Amino acid sequence: MGRSIPSVRMGSKEVSERWRKASRALKKEDQDHGLWLAEMAKKHSSEAFYALDDPLEAAVFSVLVEIVKELEGGRKE
Repeated sequence: MGRSIPSVRMGSKEVSERWRKASRALKKEDQDHGLWLAEMAKKHSSEAFYALDDPLEAAVFSVLVEIVKELEGGRKE
């Protein structure tokens, strides 16, 4: 028997893929930003699935962690 409910990890990767596809609909100058968000959404999907039940929440959490890391990196320079 297969799994009938996708895991949060799989779900957040699906969210990331949808964001990647949605990026194509953005203006040319915004497409790279959309793709960057899609990549950030996947970065912590493995870790986030331990504590979160919602794939979208896991994807957004991952993006926020990456944004904070970027901001912190900018402060150190």
